[in-house]
Amino acid sequence: MPSVTLTAILPEIILTALACIFLVAEPFVPKEKKEWMGYFSIGALICSGLSLFTLWGRNITTFSGMITLDNYAIFFKGLFLVVSMLAILISVRYIKIEEINFGEYYGLILFATVGMMFMSSAADLLTIYISLELMSFSFYILTAFMKRDMRSREAGIKYFLTGAFTSGLILYGIAFLYGLTGATDLGSISAYLSQHNLNSSPMLFVAIVLLVAGFGFKIAVVPFHMWAPDVYEGAPTTVTAFLSAGSKIAAFSAMLRIFMVGLGSSYDSWWQLLWLLSVLTMTLGNITALVQTNFKRLMAYSSIAHAGYILLGFIVASRIGMAAVLIYSVAYAVMTLGAFTMVILLCRQNSRGDQISDFKGLARTHPAVAGSFVIFALSLVGIPPTAGFIGKLFLFNAAIQGSFYWLAIIGILNSTVSLYYYFKVVMVMYVQEPQDVAPLSFSPTLTVALCVMSFMTLFLGLYPEPLIRAAVQSVQFFL
Repeated sequence: MPSVTLTAILPEIILTALACIFLVAEPFVPKEKKEWMGYFSIGALICSGLSLFTLWGRNITTFSGMITLDNYAIFFKGLFLVVSMLAILISVRYIKIEEINFGEYYGLILFATVGMMFMSSAADLLTIYISLELMSFSFYILTAFMKRDMRSREAGIKYFLTGAFTSGLILYGIAFLYGLTGATDLGSISAYLSQHNLNSSPMLFVAIVLLVAGFGFKIAVVPFHMWAPDVYEGAPTTVTAFLSAGSKIAAFSAMLRIFMVGLGSSYDSWWQLLWLLSVLTMTLGNITALVQTNFKRLMAYSSIAHAGYILLGFIVASRIGMAAVLIYSVAYAVMTLGAFTMVILLCRQNSRGDQISDFKGLARTHPAVAGSFVIFALSLVGIPPTAGFIGKLFLFNAAIQGSFYWLAIIGILNSTVSLYYYFKVVMVMYVQEPQDVAPLSFSPTLTVALCVMSFMTLFLGLYPEPLIRAAVQSVQFFL
């Protein structure tokens, strides 16, 4: 019997156990007190985080090599826990307004988080796939959680159908790799490909294309991005924020391990493909965002463009490139969640607040809120002193050091284009007259989350040393 070290998955065990307890207890909690389920969920995430904190610096491989706990996994797990906490904080008031105040909502967030955490530490293709499905099924339900809203139901169906197709592509890719190497764990795949000189095999290229296409749907890169605008627009805004910040980064964490560990020796077989996808994704995402009038669709195309930026770290395939992916993932999560929080504040009874015109005059009625959005917009563009600037600086620097000069130039030009559509919203807030003097949907938890995200966006831009150090330490076992 293989030895099993449960310590490696202790944070997931804690979170899963508490999520199950919540689901059992949920029917006995009165509807007017369902928000306490959110507070208990935050407590569960904190407990999981405390157990995770004690594991930093450990390097454990267990479950017959299917799970690896290293600083890389711990970095992403900590990020997922923070993203989930912020998603719950901005949800407490919002789900009351949308009349979806059910305890299952928080339970699904916890289960999605467990799936994300397993994805970052999975060292076997089958483990990655099962973790991906756990996360995805939770999001399918969350996307259609507003079951009385036609757009939410439509978004849920579209996401489910594209997700099912995606799963098939990933399974086909895994099957091709298994047929070629006789293994599913990433270390054995890499060793077999090198020993038998199969890095230029046509079957390997087919497997890579299938895996890139499958994960391409999850991270919404061109041409696998079609689902994102409709799903982002139709889903509850808090779910859209969580999906954009959590699901995308989880897929990147799994992809990075697959391509750097399992397919690292086959670099020449896939870097050109990712180069092309990165350029297409950055360019099409930014150009299409220019003409959007719905803020959630604008952010959908924005997130597509950001996926193109993150691919730069893959293409460079060096420690500095990998560290840049980790740094940018943190910045992207914080500033994206912060931007979507603006829509949640504008959401009222009979108004979803997701049109850019809904932002009119916000700077005159709520200057502090408008100021927070300016911080997030600056970060999304990549202007100092914000976290987004540090993230893009590391990505473009990695591309230049890897001699991908044209890729860095294209990325910088695309960032310049994004300045227009982000600050189009800023212009609406500061120049135009307010059209609605109704109060914003503030709540104590949402205010805390907004303050935390604004602070983190500026703090990581002004003092990025701790984040950079953690990212560098997290990738030292790679390559």
